[in-house]
Amino acid sequence: MTQLRHDWQIKEVLALFKMPFNDLLFESHTIHRQNFDPNKVQVSSLLSIKTGACPEDCAYCSQSARHDSGLKREKLMRVEQVKNAAKKAKELGSERFCMGAAWRNPTDKSLDIVIDMIKEVKTLGMESCATLGMLTYKQAKRLKNAGLDYYNHNIDTSKEHYKNVISTREFQDRLDTIEHVQNAGINVCSGGILGLGESVEDRASMLQTLANMAKHPNSVPINLLVPVQGTPFANMEKPSDIDFIRTVAIARILMPQSVVRLSAGRTDMSDAMQAICFFAGANSVFYGDELLTTPNVVQTKDEDLFRGLGINMR
Repeated sequence: MTQLRHDWQIKEVLALFKMPFNDLLFESHTIHRQNFDPNKVQVSSLLSIKTGACPEDCAYCSQSARHDSGLKREKLMRVEQVKNAAKKAKELGSERFCMGAAWRNPTDKSLDIVIDMIKEVKTLGMESCATLGMLTYKQAKRLKNAGLDYYNHNIDTSKEHYKNVISTREFQDRLDTIEHVQNAGINVCSGGILGLGESVEDRASMLQTLANMAKHPNSVPINLLVPVQGTPFANMEKPSDIDFIRTVAIARILMPQSVVRLSAGRTDMSDAMQAICFFAGANSVFYGDELLTTPNVVQTKDEDLFRGLGINMR
């Protein structure tokens, strides 16, 4: 079993980015087999429980009130609506139900309603996950007491590139929320986005930050930017398939026991690209036609892919 490390040096991570591709895949796949069944993929569903009007200015996001993306703003959903959506997700094979709200941070009143949603999801026998923006330790503890299993809070990119992506909060704000969540005893889901105009050094720094946390994130989503018209990043250059797969492989090497998830952008990935990502160490996907406000691969297409690869969902 590969020993977990929390002391990766940036030169070591950059060396992985420079490895011959086949050698890198061999190493990441070997580590993947040591820690996971290579033919099992965890499946989650994601629902936007409150859409749009976010005060943050994330340059990639359609939900920012500062961007004219044409997104229809919606109020916080009712608890019964969320429960029905979770039931449907379970019927389609999802094990984890994730709820996302476009907030900078939730108010205590809003949190009361989300807590009721979490409790309903738990009655269905599903794992619960939420992404609600920044949290205080007290709020994180309330979510833990309600039964929340996972909290998603991506760091998005490197600390060096962060100011070029978001100006309404600091990189440290992200780390503080993750620390509050971990201290409250909730599993952390945290990763990043490729295609934000970042350099290879930025990708290495982002992965280094995640891998050097006192406890590795339990889930590490690797997203491919979905360009949205009306946002500052609408015309960003897409990273190559090999660059994306390389990042997945390095995430697996640095965080051997974390679940690595293919998240946003799968509609732009071929079956072959996703298959190599699974070989490189990815072992989780989101099911459903939509991820918050961006399109996702339809369920039947995923089922065909899994069947062709001999992958059986846990």
